[in-house]
Amino acid sequence: MRCLVKELRLLLPLLVSLLIAACGDDNPASSTSSIDTASTPVIAAAAVETERLNTWLDEQYEAQLDFSPQTRTVLGEKTDNDKLDDYSLEGTNQQLEWLRQSVASMRSGFVYDNLTEEGKLSWDMWEFGLAQAESSVPFQYHNYIFGRGGPHAGLPSFMISFHSVDTLAGLQAYIARLGEIDRAFAQLLERARAAAALGIRPPAFDYDFAIDEIGRVTAGVPFSSNDSTPNSPIWVDLQTKLDALVDKNLVDAQQAQSLREEARAVLSGEVLAAYASVLAWLEEDKPRADAVPQGAWALPDGENYYNQRLRLMTTVDLTADEIHNIGLSEVARLRGEMEAIMTQTGFAGTLPEFFMFMREDPQFYYPDTDEGRQDYLDKNNLHLTAIAEKLPAFFGRLPKAPLTVSRVEAFREQPGAAQHYRSGSPDGSRPGVFYAHMSDMSTLAIYQIEDIAYHEGNPGHHMQISIQQELTDVPRFRTQYRTTAYTEGWGLYAEWLAKEMGGYADPYSEFGRLSGEIWRAVRLVVDTGMHAKRWTEDQAVQYFLDNSAIPEGAIRSEIKRYITGPGQATAYKIGMLNFQQARARAESALGDQFDIRAFHDVVLGAGAVPMPVMHARIDRWIEQTLD
Repeated sequence: MRCLVKELRLLLPLLVSLLIAACGDDNPASSTSSIDTASTPVIAAAAVETERLNTWLDEQYEAQLDFSPQTRTVLGEKTDNDKLDDYSLEGTNQQLEWLRQSVASMRSGFVYDNLTEEGKLSWDMWEFGLAQAESSVPFQYHNYIFGRGGPHAGLPSFMISFHSVDTLAGLQAYIARLGEIDRAFAQLLERARAAAALGIRPPAFDYDFAIDEIGRVTAGVPFSSNDSTPNSPIWVDLQTKLDALVDKNLVDAQQAQSLREEARAVLSGEVLAAYASVLAWLEEDKPRADAVPQGAWALPDGENYYNQRLRLMTTVDLTADEIHNIGLSEVARLRGEMEAIMTQTGFAGTLPEFFMFMREDPQFYYPDTDEGRQDYLDKNNLHLTAIAEKLPAFFGRLPKAPLTVSRVEAFREQPGAAQHYRSGSPDGSRPGVFYAHMSDMSTLAIYQIEDIAYHEGNPGHHMQISIQQELTDVPRFRTQYRTTAYTEGWGLYAEWLAKEMGGYADPYSEFGRLSGEIWRAVRLVVDTGMHAKRWTEDQAVQYFLDNSAIPEGAIRSEIKRYITGPGQATAYKIGMLNFQQARARAESALGDQFDIRAFHDVVLGAGAVPMPVMHARIDRWIEQTLD
């Protein structure tokens, strides 16, 4: 359940890691920065200085966006929408040097102590972006590029999902962007080769994923010379967008034919050649990859790399051993709650036998047909509609952006792969989308539908990310960044909160919620197990099977994901625990004065900040409420 899928991390190489969103809220009930400029000269001066910093940060953010035309497109902008990002190592280093100079300019041009609390937070977060980027420099070759969901699938997905076409110029820009794919792939391939030369390459199964995805992207017209084959996904998308222009009389038939021929030549020429180059390298290099996957510990300077990843993902200072032990404790607690649900259902047997029953009984799965897939989508929408009616009782601020539930595009769909959310545009013109991999319905348990819908939709990712993007009284950079612990921790907290909101009336659905939570607790154990304690893939799979009713196909897909993305899986449960701790502290301190709507507005008004920053905001809110 990834908020940001792998292709976006690769599409926006450094910029995404630098744009750190901090807190802000225009709701007085949840704001910690309400300024009465008439109260004292000092407060008035701080407000003026903070406004000057905000203006400067907006200018810096605008300059930073120039490094990533694709980020501008994701944000709904048209500037440079005929270009793809610079994926070279030189380009990444240029961005980093720019940020170094930007932070130095901030330090010389402003005085930290002269700012309001919110202004200081903006300063801190701009510096935090640099610190995070600097921490990744020693490991700039450690991220696997061409694996499952890499740029070979991510770039077509980006074009289909984000590059809107409403004018002739927009379609011309679309075709021009297709013409940039060969340059982008060449830059990425150079980095992948350099990593491989250092002994850094993904396990063999990730090569297989990429090879399979390339085959699906390039199958059919216009990549194939046989016009009787089906159209490729990118060709379908281009023609759909071109036909819409024709229907609106924005392009005539002669122009449309010329554009179609131009696009076909680009796709069947340099784009196909670029894919062939990547495919050839994957097939040539795969025999050098580990047939038996190993963890981060096996990479050059692997222990330090994994520790850096844990800090990056959790935003707190916990060792691998500490995270592992938290996971073991949470798994034990949740097993006890699952046994209580098992007893409630009347099942006669042990918990492992109940896991097997839930994993294999056909009553818990829709058929692997188009009708079954539609039933699955309909059930998700039913739960999301019902929970939407409860939101005003728990949140003062609600998202404006619409939400849709969709099947993943066929060319990037993987059996058992994690469902995920893709944010809409800040102006609401493009909805947020909750995606499900539906190629194998035996990996999608009905009893988990409710839980996952709340995580990916409302009150989970869609609510949190939409509200963050809709903030207007903060520097713009603070509306966009996603720290994984906050974003995914909120999604898991939202699953837990939904029970309080009236969800999971059916005991099997409640078991599904517990299955979702123990899933994330298991992640703490198996991620640290594989990357720090040298567990094998089979050990990790077996531990998952022993402590979860999740279908084995989904488990094996998950474990492969953890192998290729060290540390990311630990952010969910660590983030959730921090939100629960902050809420418990506020409830204890405020007693009858505790207001759940105000608490959530303070938390969501902060954006996806590091966990220590979230705790500091809650502490200030508690103090102000008690005054």
